[in-house]
Amino acid sequence: MFVLQNEGKLFAADYPKAMHDILGECSLLSATGDFHRKLKNVIISFINLTKSKPEFLHCAENISISMIGSWKSRGVVEFHKEVKMFTISVMVNQLLSIRPDDPARLYVLQDFLSYMKGFISLPIPLPGTAYTNAIKARKRLSARVMRMIKEREREEEEEMKKGIREEDFLDVIISNEDINYDEKVGIVLDILLGGFETSATLLSLVVYFLAKSPSLLHQLKEEHEAIRAKKGDGELLNLEDYQKMEFTQCVILEALRCGNIVKMLHRKATHSIKFKEYVIPKGWKVFPILTAVHLDPSLHENPFEFNPMRWTDKAKTNKKTMAFGGGVRACPGGELGKLQVILFLHHLVLSYRWKIKSDEMPIAHPYVEFKRGMLLEIEPTTS
Repeated sequence: MFVLQNEGKLFAADYPKAMHDILGECSLLSATGDFHRKLKNVIISFINLTKSKPEFLHCAENISISMIGSWKSRGVVEFHKEVKMFTISVMVNQLLSIRPDDPARLYVLQDFLSYMKGFISLPIPLPGTAYTNAIKARKRLSARVMRMIKEREREEEEEMKKGIREEDFLDVIISNEDINYDEKVGIVLDILLGGFETSATLLSLVVYFLAKSPSLLHQLKEEHEAIRAKKGDGELLNLEDYQKMEFTQCVILEALRCGNIVKMLHRKATHSIKFKEYVIPKGWKVFPILTAVHLDPSLHENPFEFNPMRWTDKAKTNKKTMAFGGGVRACPGGELGKLQVILFLHHLVLSYRWKIKSDEMPIAHPYVEFKRGMLLEIEPTTS
C-alpha cells in the first residue's frame, strides 16, 4: 500500500517498452501527473454517466438473456470465450453504439486479443511477432475509433435533432474541447480494454469457484430466486435489485481476492526512498505484488480458501485487499465491471446447472486463462 499511496510523490508508473509502445502516449496506464488526472476525469465521467442510465442495465441484461438463451440446445459451452463476446458486446454498444448483431464487434474483439498478447511480448519489430501484430491491431482499432468520431461529428447535430438515437459516450467525448483527437481515441480504447477483459475474467472466475463450492452456489441461487420472485414476468433488473444482492457481492469480491486478475504493478522510484529498513535508490524499478497481499495468512485466515463470508465486514476486508489497485491510479471502473458480472450471473444461475472438468483450473499466463478454456457442461434448470 505504501507504493500505491505515494503514487506521484515518490513513485511513478513505468511499464515495459512493449506495453508503452502499444498503448501509446495517450493511454491512462502509461500517462503520469496532470495528464493522467485529465484522462482519468474523462473516464470517470463515462462511468458516472453509464451507472446512472437504466439503458446500460437494460443493454447488459438483454445481451445476457440472449446469449444464455442461445445455449439451450448445447450441452457444453466454452464459457471464457463466450463471456468475452458478452463483455465486448456491452462495451462497444455503450461506447460506440455498435449493436450486438453488428459484425464490427467481432473485428474489435479479434484486434483486442492481438493487442493484449503484445503487452507481454519482446519488443521485436519483425513481421509476425506478437509485438508487431499488437502494434498493427492498435492502429486498426485507433483508425476505427477515429473514423467513428469524425463521422459522428458530421452527423451528430442532425441525428440528435431527429431523435434517431440517444446520446452515448462518444457524443460526450466529442463535445469535450479540452482533449484532442488522439486523447479521445486513447480514452475509448482504455475503457474498452478495461471493461471487456477484466469483467470477462472476473465472470469466469466466479463461475469456476462456484462450481467448486455447491453449497455457496445454492446460497447464491436462493438470493437470486428471491429477487426474481418479486419481479414481473420478463421484468428487467434495476439498481435497487443490484444493491440487494449482498451475498453475490461478497462472492465477487472473494473471486477478485482469490483470482488475482492483476497480479503486480510496474512502478519506478522518482526519489531515493527509505522504507522501514530498506533503501530504494532513485530510478529503481518497484513491483508491488498484489497476489502476496491477497494470499497473506497474516491478513486473511485460510487465505487459499474461497470464503465469501469473510466479506460480511467489507470495510475491514477492503483494507487488506487491492483488487482494483489503490491510490490515484485505482481502477475507476470497478463498480461498472461488477454490475455487468451480476447481471449475467443472475440469469445464468436461474437458467442452468453446470459442472467443470475435474482438472480445470485458472492459470497465470500471465493474464488469467483457464486450462480447458472453462468448458462448462450445462443442463437447463427447467425443461
